[in-house]
Amino acid sequence: MNSENIPDKRIRFPFFIAIIPIAFIMAALVQWLWNAILPELIHVGQLTYWKALGLLILCRILFGGFRGGPPRGKPPFANRAWREKWISMSEEERARFKEQWRQRCGRKDQ
Repeated sequence: MNSENIPDKRIRFPFFIAIIPIAFIMAALVQWLWNAILPELIHVGQLTYWKALGLLILCRILFGGFRGGPPRGKPPFANRAWREKWISMSEEERARFKEQWRQRCGRKDQ
């Protein structure tokens, strides 16, 4: 029997089921960190659990968005061409390339 024709029978855990418990755990972490650090440091009030969850969602909307996948404007494997170019270089070409970048970046060691 050919192993390529056998379907994968492992049960895959749906990622969306894990989002809700992770969000609640992250909200508890945000609340704990806020209440442990900020009231004494910058004299703000204590944060309730639900406000911490709201703050976490607000930060996700403002700074992270709710999209998945690769960053906008970039293909999923943007560095594939560089990787293939590096693999196809000879040792001399690699050494010359590294030296040029050392000169550009100002790093004399390594």
